[in-house]
Amino acid sequence: MDIKAIANELVEGCRTNQESVNLERLYAPDAVSVEAMDQGNGRETKGLDGIRAKHSWWAETFEVTGGQVSDPMIHGDDRFAVIFEVQGHEKASGESFDMKEVAVYHVAEGKIVREEFFYG
Repeated sequence: MDIKAIANELVEGCRTNQESVNLERLYAPDAVSVEAMDQGNGRETKGLDGIRAKHSWWAETFEVTGGQVSDPMIHGDDRFAVIFEVQGHEKASGESFDMKEVAVYHVAEGKIVREEFFYG
């Protein structure tokens, strides 16, 4: 699968709430996920199991009520970026949030091997 197909499939999966399908289909088993800030478990998560756990934590902690996912922006044959805009609230406190982040995905041998998130 080429970079454009991977990028388009990732975006489509995010738009249709198929993130777990994305993980299984598009990510390398040893992929790395890097957050801009430490959210209590360090900035870097290694391996597909760890990334799955991050997704589970997010779903357990927050309820998303709206948002948009940009079309992918390709950079050469090994990277692409996506802008995520998300509205929702924290389940425990009810506190609402409105966030925007840029994700940069690195691809090697037809799989996402690294994702990096940039936000304010």
